[in-house]
Amino acid sequence: MSKSAGTPKVANLNDLLAVAYQIEIDAVDRYNLLADQMETHNNPELVKVFRDLARAEGIHGEEIRRLAGDFDVAAHARQIAKFERSESPEEAELGSAHYLMTPWHALQLSLAGEKRALAYFTSIVETAKDPKVKTLAAELVEEEAEHVSLVHRLLLRYPKPSESWADDLDPPVSQE
Repeated sequence: MSKSAGTPKVANLNDLLAVAYQIEIDAVDRYNLLADQMETHNNPELVKVFRDLARAEGIHGEEIRRLAGDFDVAAHARQIAKFERSESPEEAELGSAHYLMTPWHALQLSLAGEKRALAYFTSIVETAKDPKVKTLAAELVEEEAEHVSLVHRLLLRYPKPSESWADDLDPPVSQE
């Protein structure tokens, strides 16, 4: 189903379940990494936001695992769910993270990932030959669309920061 060499091929229902599962697990890992980094930078508000995002993605991953039944979706995911540059669609972009970022920024990272996942599953719906794959991919599209909507609602809680949000009068110094 892929148009680029770095996107996993989805030939059947098990492939789709495995890829969907891996996308969620990759997002969990990335959010936990970002939470750890924010902990290092003493940004507790962001630690909480990233841990909450990781927890939500973990729940989605477990839902997919349950949907897979007796099929070992995690093992199949490790075999086939390899993305270009090792970044699956829902992973927050590390290059956009900043130690002074706010929850608004974290949610922007999340929104971008949810939109990429939505586009990914939409492309599967548009190109799948197997009706079962098409049906499940359409369900995943609906779920990702709800996630996009949820992040938009969460963003209403946090005002967009001023242009000077990243100004640091006492920036960190390398300890080399």
